[in-house]
Amino acid sequence: MIELINVSKAYGSDELSVPVLKDVCLSIPKGDFIAIMGPSGSGKSTLLNIIGCLDSLDAGVYQLGRQRVDLLDEDELTQLRLRHMGFVFQMFNLIPRFNALRNVELPMIYAGMQPQQRIQKAVAALSRVGLQDRLNHIPAKLSGGQQQRVAIARALVNDPDIIIADEPTGSLDTKTGHEIMKLFQTLNRHGKTIVMVTHEDNIAAYAQRVAHMRDGVITDIVRH
Repeated sequence: MIELINVSKAYGSDELSVPVLKDVCLSIPKGDFIAIMGPSGSGKSTLLNIIGCLDSLDAGVYQLGRQRVDLLDEDELTQLRLRHMGFVFQMFNLIPRFNALRNVELPMIYAGMQPQQRIQKAVAALSRVGLQDRLNHIPAKLSGGQQQRVAIARALVNDPDIIIADEPTGSLDTKTGHEIMKLFQTLNRHGKTIVMVTHEDNIAAYAQRVAHMRDGVITDIVRH
């Protein structure tokens, strides 16, 4: 599904340019669950952002299915993200004044979906993550784990092929973090491809494969 070939990325310009990714090659088949690990500055977050079409590469090829992602313009990338990707972040990124239902509706609003269909799909997504009784709660009235479940429901609501997760348990206690990871495993078993960055070995252990990064390159990939 995802193929990166000799992908490079640097920040800055000219003599101030700092290379972050150096000729990275990575294949992620449909239905994979891969964790990307590495120390700060290793390039793991930049790699995740490129896979999620949130950042551009400087050199190389990014192939998603039959599509050359590195050749798309901004509007095309936006449409690709809406159709194929759902995002889960460490800090949840929920809108504080919106209840859970409204937060989950947001991607469908951007996609131009009609209100009745949006509500129906948002309720179904929240039920899927066990929050059918929290539809009208604002984030401040939810625990950290419940907020992350809302974020996962929001990521799922457009039925994406790929879930991009950036430190999804980083703001959670250990018990809740493991509950969230079990939910990711369930989603993976139902066919979702998951690409996750984490710095925790016990969280990476839930993935099928772990790619280790250092100094902008993938040093090894371990299968669990």
